[in-house]
Order: sequence, then structure tokens, then C-alpha cells
Amino acid sequence: VQLVESGGGSVEPGRSLTLSCVVYGSTTKDTCRGWFRQVAGNRREAVATIDGLGDTLYPNSVVQERFSISQDKNTIYLHIKNLQDDDTANYVCAADEPCTVLATTPVRFTFWGQGTQVTVSR
Repeated sequence: VQLVESGGGSVEPGRSLTLSCVVYGSTTKDTCRGWFRQVAGNRREAVATIDGLGDTLYPNSVVQERFSISQDKNTIYLHIKNLQDDDTANYVCAADEPCTVLATTPVRFTFWGQGTQVTVSR
């Protein structure tokens, strides 16, 4: 399974952005997929995850206010609104298959993309 992200770039604060991740080589609908982000030197943190039934999980309600995950066949999307300076990070998508429990813990995910950089600046 390979994952390829796109959609990152330099964005002004307050703007919205949608990231995409295409999943190649998936052999089952029994999957969990997710978006994580990482700033150099910091731990990777979950943004949102989604399973094959479309159920979603966010690490907390604050994240859920501005981030939204969706999927269409083998593409995962992360919709971000009202971008803020501290949203600057490398956004990475991940997959776990077969998946038994939807989680936001990075160790539960087996396959990872390289990430797409989002930089929020004026």
C-alpha cells in the first residue's frame, strides 16, 4: 500500500485548504485511514481518522471545529478552515488494513505517505 499526498503550500491565515491523499494498492474495504501532522522536532499528532464505513474520529472537539476528514474510494481528504499560524506542519496520511478498531494513535497505522507541507504565513 502506498499513499501520496498533495495540496499543501503556503497559505494566509484565515484561509481554507483541502489536502488529498491517494491510496494505491489497497486490497480491502476493511481499512482505517487518517491524517497526522508533524513539526520538525515534535511528535507526530493525529488530526483525524476515518474507517471504511465512513465513521470518523478526532483527537478532541477543538480540532473537529476546523478540520474535517472525508474519503471517496481511494482518496482521503482533509479540509481545513480558518488556518492559523500553528497549523504549519508536514501533513501526512496513513492507512491500516485490515483495520479492527478506528483510533487516532499513530502506532495503529502501518502505511505512511511522505507528507505535504502546509505553511501558514502572511
